[in-house]
Amino acid sequence: MANIKSALKRIEINERNRLRNRSYKSAVKTLTKSYLLAVEAHGANPTPETQQQVDTAMAAVYSKIDKAVKRGVLHPNTGARKKSHIARALKAQEAEATAAS
Repeated sequence: MANIKSALKRIEINERNRLRNRSYKSAVKTLTKSYLLAVEAHGANPTPETQQQVDTAMAAVYSKIDKAVKRGVLHPNTGARKKSHIARALKAQEAEATAAS
């Protein structure tokens, strides 16, 4: 355990930041999973209501990723990669739907 005052303060700050980072990362994962489930549900039954759910979920995930990047929780390239993954999932679902019909 540290004895120097500045080292003790750094330990407290690091713990606070760790909890904040974990909270953001967990929220991004949770929102991404709910978005992917909404995309899957929309693919199975494409209606305006399910499309609205997909759009709402996508906006929520994008917002949380952007906030995490802004606060330094995620690297900008990581945020871009996650957003690209989200957009690709919807595009693939749409392509699959048009190929089936």
